[in-house]
Amino acid sequence: MVVGGGGREHALVRALGRSPRRPKVICAPGNPGIARDAEVHRIDPTDAGALVALARERGVDLAVIGPEAPLVAGVADAFRDAGIAAFGPSAAAARLEGSKAFAKEVMEAAGVPTARAVTVTALEDGLAAVERLGTPVAVKADGLAAGKGVVVARTAAEARDALEDCLVRGAFGDAGRAVVVEEGLTGPEVSLLAISDGTRVARFPAARDYKPIGDGNTGPNTGGMGSVSPVPDISDALADALVDRVHRPVVAELAARGIPFGGVLYAGLMMTPDGPRVLEFNVRFGDPETQALLPRLEDDLLELLEAAAAGSLPDERPVRVSPEPCVAVVLAAAGYPGRARTGDPIWGLDQAAALGAEVYHAGTAYGHDGNIVTAGGRVLAVAARGPDVWGARRAAYEAAERIEFDGRQYRRDIASGMSRAGSRAG
Repeated sequence: MVVGGGGREHALVRALGRSPRRPKVICAPGNPGIARDAEVHRIDPTDAGALVALARERGVDLAVIGPEAPLVAGVADAFRDAGIAAFGPSAAAARLEGSKAFAKEVMEAAGVPTARAVTVTALEDGLAAVERLGTPVAVKADGLAAGKGVVVARTAAEARDALEDCLVRGAFGDAGRAVVVEEGLTGPEVSLLAISDGTRVARFPAARDYKPIGDGNTGPNTGGMGSVSPVPDISDALADALVDRVHRPVVAELAARGIPFGGVLYAGLMMTPDGPRVLEFNVRFGDPETQALLPRLEDDLLELLEAAAAGSLPDERPVRVSPEPCVAVVLAAAGYPGRARTGDPIWGLDQAAALGAEVYHAGTAYGHDGNIVTAGGRVLAVAARGPDVWGARRAAYEAAERIEFDGRQYRRDIASGMSRAGSRAG
């Protein structure tokens, strides 16, 4: 069973379905695209009791929890308490994503490089932190905010506005009652994901996510407008070194606290002139990085996740992937990342898939006439492989442009900074 109903979960369902063991895959709650690949059940992904009951009824052997909210709410714990193997960290370990302040404290204890930061709960303390750290400065809601609780403020006025959003206006509810004010850093960002069984770690290749809504990294942050893997400036040797510097110390620190981390540890890193710095941790597969990583996977995902859930990863080698790069382009609804418009009919899904691209549904639903319509901010992700990044990018955009809906918006520069020369996977 895959828990969740977004683009990440669609990619997980597809990859699990490619296992040579030909598993029966079900998904809750799923979406119209997932329904083409798996049996779906309309259950709230945070309703642990209903999910466990369905798993027992359907004889589920392994539950894979996709989104962060169910993990922070303890859904993985509920499956394990019921005697059902689950891939995903406990609620205690999921605090790495559920609380940015907790993640900072763990990083400090584990000796992981990260930016200087201050956690505040009052506006005046936040303003004092901004004055001390200077600008640019990152203002981050402590809790889960669907990828939108971070503002990189270029001026003191922007920082004040972001602090007031969280601490005065309550824009992010409980998630913004505490705020992490973090020094601004410069450099290219990279996403590095690794599967852990609580002791051993097996990394994926590096990926790069594109957060701002507009071309050239302009406009407000989103949950992610596209991704690419591999990243030409992050070699395998460097990725190994980063895992040694970041992932393994964090897994060891949590184990020493009696909080074994079993699942995916995602590190969002900035490669600054002074070396790598961790910007954030996620405790699950990234979205949209997963949509660029899993099409490259040559290992059996089912075996990997089962081994991690059982605490028995066979070794710490990187997962096996195709040398062909993959680019994923997100198609978003009108109004996103603000109030997204819903209900717009979507055309061209089959035409895009016919070009060989992976079309992953995220914010889709069935309309009154049975056709598929928009139902969220990020509607679809279109992913394609190629002989090099340039070729993968061309294939992804060619497929994406076959899909139409009113108000469709997407970035046209995903992976464009990676020149055709030197962009081949090595």
